[in-house]
Amino acid sequence: MEKSHAYNHFFTNVKPALISKLEEFRLLGYQEVTESGLWEFLTRKKWKKVKEDIRLYKIIDDILTVKVSDYISFTTIQTYKNNDFNLEDEDEWKELLK
Repeated sequence: MEKSHAYNHFFTNVKPALISKLEEFRLLGYQEVTESGLWEFLTRKKWKKVKEDIRLYKIIDDILTVKVSDYISFTTIQTYKNNDFNLEDEDEWKELLK
């Protein structure tokens, strides 16, 4: 979890909404999504621009309306940015394309 985000104080209050969204992702076949991964998506993408007067209900609404495709796109881009693999290595290409 990112330590410096302004909405982190909401985390414990919205945990049931996060768990509900994670259960929805798992029902759709996305077992690998974690609570911290979802929170990171929200803080780094959805809530990139902090609103000082945001209400708890808006935070919960944002969590419950996360689309799987938005989350997957975010994690894919983050993977490319972190670039932990070497595209010049043929074995890594084979692993990537499995």
